[in-house]
Amino acid sequence: MQNDNTRNTILFVVSAIIVLVVYQFLVIEPAARRQQAAAAQAAADAPVAPGTNPVGRDPALPSSPAQLADRATVVARTARAPVATPSLTGSIALRGARIDDLFLNNYKVSVDRGADPVELLRPEGAEFAWFAEFGWTGANLTGLPTPDTRWTLVEGATLTPETPVTLRYANGQGLTFTRQIAVDDRYMFTITDTVANTGAGDVTLAPYGSVQRQGIPSDLGKNQIVHEGAVGWLGEELRLVKYNKWAKEGGPEVNSTGGWLGITDKYWLAALIPEQDEQLKGEFRVTRAGPVEIFEANYVGQPRTIPAGRQITETTRFFAGAKTVPVLKAYETNLNIPRLDAAVDWGNFWFLTRPLFSFLHFIYQHIGNVGLAILALTVVVKLIFFPLANKSYESLTKMKKVQPQIEELRKKYKDDPAKQQQELLGLYKSEKINPLTGCLPMLLQIPVFYALYKVLTVTIEMRHAPFYGWIQDLSSRDPTTIFNLFGAIPWDPATAPLIGGFLNGPLHLGVLPLLYGFTMWLTTAMNPPATDPIQQRIFQLMPIMFTFIMAPFAAGLLIYWTWNNVLTIGQQYIIMRKFQVDNPIDSLIARFKTKKVAE
Repeated sequence: MQNDNTRNTILFVVSAIIVLVVYQFLVIEPAARRQQAAAAQAAADAPVAPGTNPVGRDPALPSSPAQLADRATVVARTARAPVATPSLTGSIALRGARIDDLFLNNYKVSVDRGADPVELLRPEGAEFAWFAEFGWTGANLTGLPTPDTRWTLVEGATLTPETPVTLRYANGQGLTFTRQIAVDDRYMFTITDTVANTGAGDVTLAPYGSVQRQGIPSDLGKNQIVHEGAVGWLGEELRLVKYNKWAKEGGPEVNSTGGWLGITDKYWLAALIPEQDEQLKGEFRVTRAGPVEIFEANYVGQPRTIPAGRQITETTRFFAGAKTVPVLKAYETNLNIPRLDAAVDWGNFWFLTRPLFSFLHFIYQHIGNVGLAILALTVVVKLIFFPLANKSYESLTKMKKVQPQIEELRKKYKDDPAKQQQELLGLYKSEKINPLTGCLPMLLQIPVFYALYKVLTVTIEMRHAPFYGWIQDLSSRDPTTIFNLFGAIPWDPATAPLIGGFLNGPLHLGVLPLLYGFTMWLTTAMNPPATDPIQQRIFQLMPIMFTFIMAPFAAGLLIYWTWNNVLTIGQQYIIMRKFQVDNPIDSLIARFKTKKVAE
């Protein structure tokens, strides 16, 4: 009876997972897309009073262009200061002095030879603009720099790690604004703003910084495992708001001393980092300009007074780049930026995901291949859980060994459940079997396996990382498919009329998914069979169902799961041989030998 309860528990958990996955793909996501489309249409239909700004704010607040153009056209509209570093290429717009044109030199859009570098920031006026701006705001003041202000390049020609550039703007009303922009060889900009008051009276100004994203591509914000949207460390707390929630409910306003805030995708981050002693108000807001949702992370610092004939200086940093954990940690330490590596979505099991990543990265540094590092890490995790797993597999093996006796007792006392239970407990006691021992160790390992899954999903190290053979990108699904004999036939199943979408989608089965399905079947076959016919059928179908469920997952994850199954099979096989219990591996070998002798 306890064995049945254990099986029922496992069956319930697995069934619940399958139902949740199916419900997510077939119900929740289509409904969310319909709601977003309806909201966008409603916004597009909403009237805007002529001559007014639909956002309505001072220069620190977002605006949206009336007409969109292609990226190259928008970049060419204004004079620019080029950016050229080992990690970044792009330019700074002299109109508005915005950092709004950046590409990541070390990351490509695909694994194809000659692929373009990843675009990070793009200027306002292009679709899905993403940029940063900095400035000053003050009550009852005119002549402050705005997004339309034309700055003059007064020093430097190209922004490099060795040569900063200096921009200047004089408003003709007694204020001169000077902005020096420096950059290191990775992803950190340093913006030093100086305001000189040559007027007759005092002036009070407050610094601000803003990162804006004017609309987001349709593929962002859909991943339930990885956080994409607003992110920041404000008020000694990590602030996270996913795009969908951000669009519906807006974001928080937080008073903070120092910290940082910005907008993140799965692998990329644009974040404002004020001075850490700055008293500021940080805000994540969303506004709408016609059909475009404008997502913004901004902060406003404390007002400061500039006496006549004096000047003040404010320094702000801006991170724009890839969320590489060692780089984030280095900035965190060297620049005293609190918890910058929290921009990586470590999840609720951060106490497991962080050390697991650190160990994975340590192995990768010594091996030089992310795929091999995943295999090595899996072995280490299996060794840590070896004693618990051994007890679990020994219990399952003993259960399988006495399965014929259990069946006899069930038949003998089928009309007397109490006696049947008593005899089963007696059998377990005489054979030194604890049915719960087979289940509890596996349950204890679930958080660790989930943490590994999280690490391999959210960290950039697996992106475009090659393994061997046909696997050239561990972050993408297996590119092979059974429908062209894994590439042996020069035909793309996606081009098939009517069914191409299914062949290249839900039915896409490559080598790795099939290997995973086979190892899952073998693992299931090594366990004691279910007594209920319906349960037996479900357990038989589970490897097939999970083969299709796991097929779209990243190749690196499938390598991890398949290798973990192989290690489990090896451990179970040794134990089953030790207790002289029939197992499917020996049965397959015997069948093959018999067939060979017969031939």
